[in-house]
Amino acid sequence: MTDTDWLADRFEEHRGHLKAVAYRMLGSLAEAEDAVQETWLKLSRSEADAIGNLGGWLTTVVGRVCLDMLRSRTRRQEQPLDDTFVPDPLIQPLSRIDPEQEVLQADSVGLALLVVLETLEPAERIAFVLHDMFAVPFDDIAAIVERSSAATRQLASRARRRVRGATPSSEPDLGRQRQVLDAFMAAARAGDFEALLAVLDPDVVLRVDAGPLAAGVAASKLVRGGQPVAEQAMFFRQFAQYMQLVLVNGTVGVLNAPAGQPLSVMGVTVVDGRITEMYILADTDRLAGLDLPDLDD
Repeated sequence: MTDTDWLADRFEEHRGHLKAVAYRMLGSLAEAEDAVQETWLKLSRSEADAIGNLGGWLTTVVGRVCLDMLRSRTRRQEQPLDDTFVPDPLIQPLSRIDPEQEVLQADSVGLALLVVLETLEPAERIAFVLHDMFAVPFDDIAAIVERSSAATRQLASRARRRVRGATPSSEPDLGRQRQVLDAFMAAARAGDFEALLAVLDPDVVLRVDAGPLAAGVAASKLVRGGQPVAEQAMFFRQFAQYMQLVLVNGTVGVLNAPAGQPLSVMGVTVVDGRITEMYILADTDRLAGLDLPDLDD
């Protein structure tokens, strides 16, 4: 085995962890993969023999790469485009988890949290993700964001307050989540407006991201309130036969994929037996780029 092969093998041992870190920082699976690849390139050009803690070194490097990507995104005024932005979802069957996705799914970060993370400043997001989600010491994060440890601690604290204020505790039991989604889908299939209202929280928020070029009834939108959201949900009836329950970022959601071609993915937040938040990605370009698993039982 050559030195390059040995180094590649050691890097592969950390790939899943690095992608999980990058996905939480960027909210994009494609960009997360780019960040991991850039991290490999930096490792292959380094004096690897001098690295004592390879895992820590790689986490620091992927953090710097993601920070640069977030800052570049901000300078170009790219995502988040507006209040309708929905991050890339992680989709898995209800019945099983693909071993290759286990690290991404472990301690899954929900779409609601990813949406809030999109509102943070790049350095705040890096500090919060690395410290609160991956227990990286503030001294190490400070070197990435080029701040003092005390200032880095404040970045994470500000981010934490915003996250806590915007992401209410959701139903943790997948069985109860499924009961709510089953009721929602049954009401949508039947076109039962009252049944839809019964399963939706009065203050429910629907966010639809159909992409920048979308038009028509599926266009990007932000809808608030039980009755307006139920009116939008009535459109689901035309796709009812193609809707199936899946795991979306570790919670029960809905995939609409006629002939195996995804048209939309919906993640939800369930609180006290009702849906309080709905996140629908209907951007066909982004959906086509997702790694959709084999969902056949």
